[in-house]
Amino acid sequence: MTRFATLLCVLAFATPAFAELGGDASSITADRVHTQGALLRITSTDTFTVHEMQSATGTMIREYVSPLSGKVFAVAWDGPFLPDLRQVLGSYFDTYQREAARVRTARRAHGPIAIDTGELVVQVAGHTRYFTGRAYATRLVPNGVERASIK
Repeated sequence: MTRFATLLCVLAFATPAFAELGGDASSITADRVHTQGALLRITSTDTFTVHEMQSATGTMIREYVSPLSGKVFAVAWDGPFLPDLRQVLGSYFDTYQREAARVRTARRAHGPIAIDTGELVVQVAGHTRYFTGRAYATRLVPNGVERASIK
């Protein structure tokens, strides 16, 4: 079997792995493919690395990775469409969905959503053709990282 045929078989039967919140940095490429996006840049500091990509819909997605754990500890986005939050939040999505429903019910209005469970912080805001947000797992944020730098 040729290399191309082998690669095609692997891609056809592979389980998708996304660089979701709490996921491994090694899966960021799969995330870019899922969003049909382009990796624009990788920026490193002493305390984290940011992988910035633009989805096919024009939304910028930034994934913050801890150099020590290799885990995605935060994600942020802005653009004309919300990213696939199930993909971006990964195993934290159910918590987000439950808490977002609670917040909406409590205030009976539309508008920005701010959730802080102690373990998960999610902030989502926007309107037609412009959305912005960020999410981070508090226990995964490396020491010395200012929460304000996640944007």
